[in-house]
Amino acid sequence: MAERLIQASRQRRAKAMTAAAGLAGQAAVPLLLCALLAPSGAYVLDDSDGLGREFDGIGAVSGGGATSRLLVNYPEPYRSEILDYLFKPNFGASLHILKVEIGGDGQTTDGTEPSHMHYALDENYFRGYEWWLMKEAKKRNPNITLIGLPWSFPGWLGKGFNWPYVNLQLTAYYIVTWIVGSKHYHDLDIDYIGIWNERAFDINYIKVLRRMLNHQGLQHVKIIASDNLWEPISASMLLDPELLKVIDVIGAHYPGTLTVKDARLTKKKLWSSEDFSTVNGDVGAGCWGRILNQNYINGYMTSTIAWNLVASYYQQLPYGRCGLMTAQEPWSGHYVVEAPIWVSAHTTQFTQPGWYYLKTVGHLERGGSYVALTDGLGNLTIIVETMSHKHSKCIRPLLPYFNVSHQFATFDLKGSFSEIPELQVWYTKLGKPPERFLFKQLDSLWLLDSGGSFTLELQEDELFTLTTLTSGRKGSFPSPPKSQRFPSVYEDNFNIDYPFFSEAPNFADQTGVFEYYVNMEDPGDHRFTLRQVLNQRPITWAADAFNTISVIGDYTWSNLTVKCDVYIETPEKGGVFIAGRVNKGGILIRSARGVFFWIFANGTYRVTGDLAGWIIYSLGHADVTAKKWYTLTLTLNGRSSSGKLNGKTLWKNISVNFPGNGWAAIGTHSFEFAQFDNFRVEASH
Repeated sequence: MAERLIQASRQRRAKAMTAAAGLAGQAAVPLLLCALLAPSGAYVLDDSDGLGREFDGIGAVSGGGATSRLLVNYPEPYRSEILDYLFKPNFGASLHILKVEIGGDGQTTDGTEPSHMHYALDENYFRGYEWWLMKEAKKRNPNITLIGLPWSFPGWLGKGFNWPYVNLQLTAYYIVTWIVGSKHYHDLDIDYIGIWNERAFDINYIKVLRRMLNHQGLQHVKIIASDNLWEPISASMLLDPELLKVIDVIGAHYPGTLTVKDARLTKKKLWSSEDFSTVNGDVGAGCWGRILNQNYINGYMTSTIAWNLVASYYQQLPYGRCGLMTAQEPWSGHYVVEAPIWVSAHTTQFTQPGWYYLKTVGHLERGGSYVALTDGLGNLTIIVETMSHKHSKCIRPLLPYFNVSHQFATFDLKGSFSEIPELQVWYTKLGKPPERFLFKQLDSLWLLDSGGSFTLELQEDELFTLTTLTSGRKGSFPSPPKSQRFPSVYEDNFNIDYPFFSEAPNFADQTGVFEYYVNMEDPGDHRFTLRQVLNQRPITWAADAFNTISVIGDYTWSNLTVKCDVYIETPEKGGVFIAGRVNKGGILIRSARGVFFWIFANGTYRVTGDLAGWIIYSLGHADVTAKKWYTLTLTLNGRSSSGKLNGKTLWKNISVNFPGNGWAAIGTHSFEFAQFDNFRVEASH
């Protein structure tokens, strides 16, 4: 076997040397085997003394919230291409883990995601898009690890309180139904389940959840807690043997590559179960490259999961473009394979969950770090990063200053690795072209003549992967379509008999849930509508508004006409609105400004400058009641605004100074049923 390896390696070496003649002029990437140059540091990679911790994989989060919202209505082939870049093995990011939000109807950063149980007796396992996404991921990588985690919960679980632990059995039942439904309706096996994202945990709830999982035959589903800080969960586990037993993984968020003593004392797997959250330019890529190595070196974390998977939400929502790649234009098909995709590939394409870190990992003498992993079958992957402080700051926590400088690093392969004849080399250099390279394959390193030793010349902001695996690949597709603005004329009549997704394209719910609806008793023009379906406030994760709202369009829109048929379902107290120039969303939705045109079932109208209704421009009588269709029209032109009810002017010449631009929107006065149809917007910037 060893002879065959060496022979194949020699053949590849001959090919590489021929190719190298053509690359000789490109001295941008000198790999030095020359021991004459005095290196700054020597590093031994050895398995003689056993191995380090088991590697659990690299992944990303969809949700928390609505971060994949715009992905679902991308046209083919672009949608499949994006999914390939994320999940296809040996192609792009090749992720090992997909973590999704268990939709709970509440605002969870960039929007709401629908629950499978809006009401106590309601179950629907085809809402939202997370099941679809998990299936697409599994299609590409059947071995991908799946994790579910709730951010918000439907209101009925709280029995009047904004708290999911009022009835522990009921909340556990709700979570278990999601797991069982994933299997029953989608053939998806959920591997890990979380407690409550970045919020309080309840020790008894975790125990109840474990018992209920076991009772349902779901012993294989492991519990991760508490998706917050290392404490107080770690100390709680050390003080409570039963809790220690039922939690399989301690997951911390944004740990800054560090852990705490209590967490290590539990002897449990330690994960950075949410990290990154940084704009996906080169600084974001540098952040990602640094923490993928140093979360293990400094903090013994065997998995790192990025928030978020793909930036598929309107960019002006909070944390715009904080995904591994960007896909926020389904109307054009345009997407961008950002640098973090290729930084991920340096680790993901050359490791698998179940591999082991070597004990011999650490920091480079002049800044940067190295890790090495093995499958225990003779394969070895080494990842070296030299990310500078300036170009690797994550959004949080604060990064203490450190220095990285030009250096030579000599690596000595010992133990079972000493006979490795050849290493494949993959290289990334972040920065400005022409020095910038992303996941470029270089000539392989021939080690037979050097006694298992090699030297790298390292500059700032570089990544090297050196590996025995020959399966690495930089996947590509023809360039996607050019970027375009949201169409300036857009309409949707919601006339779709069997929708594949529960939500209408491009509408981004910010409080409440808006779903396709079929009016069985309406044989006329309004048989198919969009309906706001929440009738009570969810158990919130963020500061949801007291009104429901879904935004759509181009944030730069200034002069526009929004027109929509509306139907109030709640007598006396009900109300609906259409709006333009809405300037905030996500976790900031409560303070959204804009121009909001409301009508109410009590026969009044109102024009306000904010969603909350504090800034009143106009109010008065309108011939309006519940259970009847009306057409609202809102026109904004410069500083002037006007509104029509059923084609007749209801108010006009109201002066609007702020905001100057924003999205269009529809919504309701409270958590109430209401319907919308024949939505149309005509805009100019």
